[in-house]
Amino acid sequence: MGKQELHDFLEFIQLDKNYSPHTVKEYETDLVQFIAFLTEESIASFEEVEYLHARLYVTKLYNAKLARTTISRKISAIRTFYMFLSKERSVNSDAFQALFHPKQQKKLPQFFYEEELQALFEAVQGETPLAIRNQALLELLYATGMRVSELTALDTQAIDLPYGIVRVMGKGRKERYVPVGSFAVSALETYLETARPRLMKNAQHATLFVNNRGEPLTDMGVRYILQEIVKKSTLTKSIYPHMIRHTFATHLLNNGADMRTVQELLGHSSLSSTQIYTHVTKDHLLSTYKNAHPRA
Repeated sequence: MGKQELHDFLEFIQLDKNYSPHTVKEYETDLVQFIAFLTEESIASFEEVEYLHARLYVTKLYNAKLARTTISRKISAIRTFYMFLSKERSVNSDAFQALFHPKQQKKLPQFFYEEELQALFEAVQGETPLAIRNQALLELLYATGMRVSELTALDTQAIDLPYGIVRVMGKGRKERYVPVGSFAVSALETYLETARPRLMKNAQHATLFVNNRGEPLTDMGVRYILQEIVKKSTLTKSIYPHMIRHTFATHLLNNGADMRTVQELLGHSSLSSTQIYTHVTKDHLLSTYKNAHPRA
């Protein structure tokens, strides 16, 4: 059931709406699960879905102990799908429009303090091609705060080393230009001149970061690299790629950058997405105050 509708919808959000490959894959997974639910409930078509069915499906998601953010995303995927069906096939889209999104659990972003980040940079030192690549990768992530999907999508032409600028393709294929500091520029120069040619071997492509076989580095590959760096360092905390992005934003705000500038550098479409970092910086200021003030 629904194979053609699903195919047409995924093609629509990918080609017409410029959704990222990651988002398209998530929507596909969400909708395949929803279609399986309809089959279990003996619902033969999307037109037959009513508000009670929508409520039942969301109840099942809660019973499966899924995170609120995951449930919220699944509702968004189905709503978007039904809006597409309404426009293209005149299918009633009211069933899921009436549902409320579950309130998201507000978690403060995790980040590294400056001394912790220094431990990471010390752990990544080395003369092998992979060590040089890893140093350039870590420097660029921290210098720009880009998402890991943006990092793995970079090609060699996206980096302008003489001017210290990187062209980043963000969500919705929105392009932005982000400055790159001198440490990252130096690490990238060394990587491009000495390490990447050795890693490429006989491969022919322009992707900036590659693995030890010369193939383009994947998001999962970046996650593995960062985990290995932490293992080599003196740190005991875990790491995930977005932590470097959180660290970038937090350090900028802690050192006096204004919110609008950080918003532009991160590629956030609205200031509200950036404002969560103000909570982190307030906590940092309060902690510093308590530790430094004699009467705190």
